[in-house]
Amino acid sequence: MPNSFDETLHHLGIELPEPSSPGANYVQYVRSGNLLFITGQLSQWNGEKRFIGKVGKEFSLEDGQAAARLCALNIIAHLYAALDGQIERVQQCVRLAGYVNSETDFYAQSQVMNGASDLFLEIFGEKGRHTRMAVGVSALPYNVAVEVEGVFEVAAHS
Repeated sequence: MPNSFDETLHHLGIELPEPSSPGANYVQYVRSGNLLFITGQLSQWNGEKRFIGKVGKEFSLEDGQAAARLCALNIIAHLYAALDGQIERVQQCVRLAGYVNSETDFYAQSQVMNGASDLFLEIFGEKGRHTRMAVGVSALPYNVAVEVEGVFEVAAHS
């Protein structure tokens, strides 16, 4: 079984995107005490927006889950950067909030968010268990299908 974060990613066949730069007047993360807040991440890969459109119209539930997983990969990339590569300092994924750009008659937002939640459990095991909310919205920045933000408990610098 892998014993480091990088080995875990390699073992799972997971590659992280490059962390994005803020697109407006905000920062990508803020630490307050032992909590680290990661700003909402879009369904993009290295700056290329993906899954443009609405879940339930242009995209299926499965596509929505893939978009949420991509958002989660971006969260993890920012988490890695915020912790200077010492991702083992993550004590717990506390909360994920997901926003799904969906049709008014689409009601499976929580299932879309499983794409993000499942990734955190896959990578962090029990430390990846979290509280969560998933809501449908009429629009998201750049018309992406999903945006996810996260809160993490982290240990002090080692």
